[in-house]
Amino acid sequence: MKKVRRREALDYHTAGRPGKIQVVATKPLTSQRDLSLAYSPGVAEPCLAIAADPSLAYRYTARGNLVAVITNGTAVLGLGDIGPLASKPVMEGKAVLFKKFADIDVFDLELDASDPDLFIECVAALEPTFGGINLEDIKAPESFYIEEKLRARMKIPVFHDDQHGTAIISGAALLNAALLQDKPLESLRVVVSGAGASAIACSRFFISLGVDPKKIVMADSRGVIHSGRTDLTEVKRQFAVDTPMRTVAEALVGADVFLGLSKGGLVDAEMIAKMAPRPIIFALANPDPEIGYDVAKLARPDAIVATGRSDFDNQVNNVLGFPFIFRGALDVRATTITEEMKLAAARALAELARRDVPHEVSRVYGAEFHFGPNYIIPKPFDPRVLYWVAPAVARAAVESGAAPGPFDEPAYVEHLRGLLGQSSAVLRKFVRRAATDPKRIVFPEADDPRILQACSILLDERVALPVLLGPRDLIESVVRARDIDLDLSRCEIIDPATDAALSDYATEMYERRQRKGLGRRGAVKLMRDRNHFAMMMVAQGRVDGVVTGLLAPYSEMIRPALQIVGLAPGIRRTAGMYLMLHHQRGMLFFGDTTVNVSCDAEALADIAILLADAAKTFEVTPRIAMLSMSNFGSVRHREAEKVAEAVALLRERRPDLEVDGEMQGNHAVDFALQQRTFPFSRMTGPANVLVFPNLDAGNIAYKLVRELGGVTSVGPVLLGMARAVTVLERDCEVDTIVLMSALTVVAAQEHDRRRLAAE
Repeated sequence: MKKVRRREALDYHTAGRPGKIQVVATKPLTSQRDLSLAYSPGVAEPCLAIAADPSLAYRYTARGNLVAVITNGTAVLGLGDIGPLASKPVMEGKAVLFKKFADIDVFDLELDASDPDLFIECVAALEPTFGGINLEDIKAPESFYIEEKLRARMKIPVFHDDQHGTAIISGAALLNAALLQDKPLESLRVVVSGAGASAIACSRFFISLGVDPKKIVMADSRGVIHSGRTDLTEVKRQFAVDTPMRTVAEALVGADVFLGLSKGGLVDAEMIAKMAPRPIIFALANPDPEIGYDVAKLARPDAIVATGRSDFDNQVNNVLGFPFIFRGALDVRATTITEEMKLAAARALAELARRDVPHEVSRVYGAEFHFGPNYIIPKPFDPRVLYWVAPAVARAAVESGAAPGPFDEPAYVEHLRGLLGQSSAVLRKFVRRAATDPKRIVFPEADDPRILQACSILLDERVALPVLLGPRDLIESVVRARDIDLDLSRCEIIDPATDAALSDYATEMYERRQRKGLGRRGAVKLMRDRNHFAMMMVAQGRVDGVVTGLLAPYSEMIRPALQIVGLAPGIRRTAGMYLMLHHQRGMLFFGDTTVNVSCDAEALADIAILLADAAKTFEVTPRIAMLSMSNFGSVRHREAEKVAEAVALLRERRPDLEVDGEMQGNHAVDFALQQRTFPFSRMTGPANVLVFPNLDAGNIAYKLVRELGGVTSVGPVLLGMARAVTVLERDCEVDTIVLMSALTVVAAQEHDRRRLAAE
């Protein structure tokens, strides 16, 4: 990945609402009665209940799902002691990771308290507010003292992620690496480069896993920590060994394991060449490891290598740990995080990596994963991590006495499976899927800064091969004027007005439309229009797909797509779909939302089939609700009757699909209500494919759900086309363009797959 530019990072943090987090009310506040219940006088009742029984705070407040991410800014990332205020963006970043991966709410707290005892007093006084404390970016050795004192004083989990997060993930990796290298843990001779919080915690955790403490050699910036040194802190002194070795190079001779938590470039190929057979090399310094992954593998093909980088195998990433450890601890109301809970997390991660990897995970990353030297820990976007690690931590909390029992693990796992829905990683998933086979995507509106910024990201992430339409000097001037980080040499730039194919495209257009009022001069004029030219490029196979729509109404942009690209074989109409990513209900498919204004029964059945097949490409089993103002004949009106007719047609054409209707929207998505009211319904669960009776209903519904419900929407996705065509919303932003471009690439990949299958 290319280094993030300063302007990009600052723009990301300032766009829309400043920062990365906000507080959202979870109860209705729309009436005077709501306000009376939320505050005075109604709030007195839960206050009195909690005063009588403090445990009820978990029932009547958000405390049970609220974690504080707290720092004093003395050891921030790779930035050092930048102070509490400057550390706030990092703490907000940690907050959003808690929310994204484990649905845990977070307040970030940056304390102006460099004195450890003052820091301890401040944090300890916050205990009534939070269910857990995540300490972050506090320099060593103060961090050890602070955590130890807070754990002794507080009756809620206190966890310093810089210490224990890396320890748990690297511990999981060590378990599997040692297994694969056929080396018992107690036999391992370990060399540790670094003596900060992470290095100390990792070493302690390795000992808990079974490594012999006498076989650990640690080195700080002054060399090996040996018993003859007089400059050691109390913490470092615990790892002092009686040895003649003074450098990491000397210590690595014959060593089984190298654990690097120091800085990049400290180790070279010659040093690891002298390690024992089948070594384990964890070079975890960020952003540059102590030795590069490729260098290590080339020098020692028999090694298992891990780094902290996402662009190589075996990334040791703390996001595999802290969200799920706190999730499990909070859900059983643990009073602390014990060593048994940390060990349980590491063992759960190690065991998960040995299991077969679901196809959906492989598709996200564009590679097949199997337990072995190149896959020793799960991937961060593996959705199974939540319901493997959190239950293991919760179970260990109860068994170790850190939380009250009983613990119903099967019920808890089922709860976790539905916590984030299946949509938590869908956006990134399709970007990664596109990157497995990038396609040539043409952008007719290449002088729009949003398109050029999106193309920069697409190239960085290897998602697509952009083809830009327009005069080169115009595009270059926009890049310069907006200071867009786009290397135009990596893009093909085509000006339709001067392109050699213009005449042939115009002839093709004339032959297609000559009986529909188009003359030769008109065909040439149309082909000079970038949007028409792009559609012809797609139709002729010169590019794999097109992304357009920013500069004209949707209807104007889709017309040339239908005229030039046309529908796929066997398809009678196109339709517009929005993918709605609901926090609790997962992925919902809305259609038609953009194309067919008024629909008869035939059209509704066609649209339902298009949506159902699209849902399958998103790895969702479709359950189709044909929506109406009526429930199964409750309203006698032609509009309701046509929906019922569409259901009958759909069952006749596609008996493999689960469908029912006509039904109202609330019954479609509330399966319990549907079962109570209409037990004869053929649905086996809440609908995830919602077919609206006309364009008015579909368009209004998705926009209201998106705006009022705070639901992420992906679209519009144009279904039924012969090639990959995307028509954007005019007001969409850069990130949406990137996502829709990725989906266009995926559609082009599907087109190629079907073509090859047909051949």
